[in-house]
Amino acid sequence: MKKIITTSAGKPIYENEDSMTVGPRGPILLQDHHLLEKLAHFNRERIPDRVIHAKGSGAYGKFTVTHDISKYTRAKLFEKIGTECHVFARFSMTNSEKGSPDTDRDIRGLNFKFYTEEGNWDLMTSSFPVSYIKDAKMLPDLIHALRRDPQTNLKSPISMWDYLSLNPESLHLIMMLFTDRGTPYSYRFVNGYGVNTYSMVNAQGEYVWVKFHLKAMHGVRTFSASEAEYMRSRDLDWAQRDLVMALRSNDYPTWKLQIQVMNESQAKNFRWNPFDPTKVWPHNEYPLIDVGILEFTKLPENYFADVEQAAFSPDNVIDGIGFSPDRLLQGMAFMYSDANRYRLGPNYQQIPVNRPTCPVFNGQRDGVMAVNGNGGSSINYEPNSFNGHSTHKHHDKEAQYSIDSNILNTFHRNENDDDHYTQPRWFYNNVLKDSERQALIKNIIDTMRYIGGPKREEIIQRQLGHFYLVDKEFAHQIADGLSVDRIPEQEVEGNV
Repeated sequence: MKKIITTSAGKPIYENEDSMTVGPRGPILLQDHHLLEKLAHFNRERIPDRVIHAKGSGAYGKFTVTHDISKYTRAKLFEKIGTECHVFARFSMTNSEKGSPDTDRDIRGLNFKFYTEEGNWDLMTSSFPVSYIKDAKMLPDLIHALRRDPQTNLKSPISMWDYLSLNPESLHLIMMLFTDRGTPYSYRFVNGYGVNTYSMVNAQGEYVWVKFHLKAMHGVRTFSASEAEYMRSRDLDWAQRDLVMALRSNDYPTWKLQIQVMNESQAKNFRWNPFDPTKVWPHNEYPLIDVGILEFTKLPENYFADVEQAAFSPDNVIDGIGFSPDRLLQGMAFMYSDANRYRLGPNYQQIPVNRPTCPVFNGQRDGVMAVNGNGGSSINYEPNSFNGHSTHKHHDKEAQYSIDSNILNTFHRNENDDDHYTQPRWFYNNVLKDSERQALIKNIIDTMRYIGGPKREEIIQRQLGHFYLVDKEFAHQIADGLSVDRIPEQEVEGNV
């Protein structure tokens, strides 16, 4: 049976193509409510884009616990092997704008919303294990430098390399991003890394520090720079199309969830700040521990309703999982939840894709799109004498960890905090194959060659100084490819 077209209030519509007019050739009438409603709604269809992670794809699936980690966390989700949990995932480009090609060189975001019996847990991961920056205060400047020039509205390699060369902590990510790992084949063939450090606390109140990892069980697959460029001309939405085709053919995207664990003593004696998101924890010292399997089997029924309105934030944690002194994490926990309120309104957690499956009561009322009954007649303050609302009296305190000092010292560094070269050097010499090193060099040359203007030489030489401290020959090959002077060894320290 065909559905009858109606207004949003439910009135049947008998004419959906011709406006109501004064006679066959006269002007339209203001009383044509259906016309006005269609145009007014059309004007308001778009909501603000995400500032980052603007373009993305989504899928529903489940998480299954395969290994016991209850000695690290009291979260009920990990209480026993075999526990299952409904999950929504949003896969995205990070710095690219909505409408950008899916094969652009960019960080991929893999964000997962676990609908647990204790509330929603948002696990936010990246296709690289490190960040450009250590502190959230730098994030707006970083994104501005990577985006369009305010005068020309063009993406500028000048501002990008100027900013990155002035912030050597970005070097580790640069070295990874400009390999072919920066142009993955699709979302299904990307590993995910939590980047930031979280805490876990067990039933005895003992805490540890953790990093989350997701290993793609389809394996890791990438495009070369030329293959990515070819696909850009063939299909701007390749990653989305690949996900749709995979789910429709029952080739389900699957990841293995793993953690690294560091205890309090190890963290205090670690040779650099363990909460620095620009560095990794060596796997030979802190091996990966298996936790469970994530499998995605279903596309959303409506892209906008779920993928566009999905709202993730690091502050959505559950009992047994908490924060750390990671400065980037703590700033992002505010930034993401604040961005969600801006984009979707103060009641964004009531949208079905964001709504917890467990009971929710928080005394919050009113605001735009309060669609859950607005708390009904229940009391909206606490403590009260009427309905017995209370905070949880179980053992659900956050991890209680000590801090180094009660003295404010914004710029505190230990002696290894500014070592931005050891890990990139290890990555270049011990992780990459010869062919990967050559691809890295070529990809860097192909972007730096477009640096122009009066500051060209200064920016290039400053970045070459950082590359020199990774590997002398690496820097020289880039200099030769750009037809600029090789940086003299005695000038490296001054330039950097």
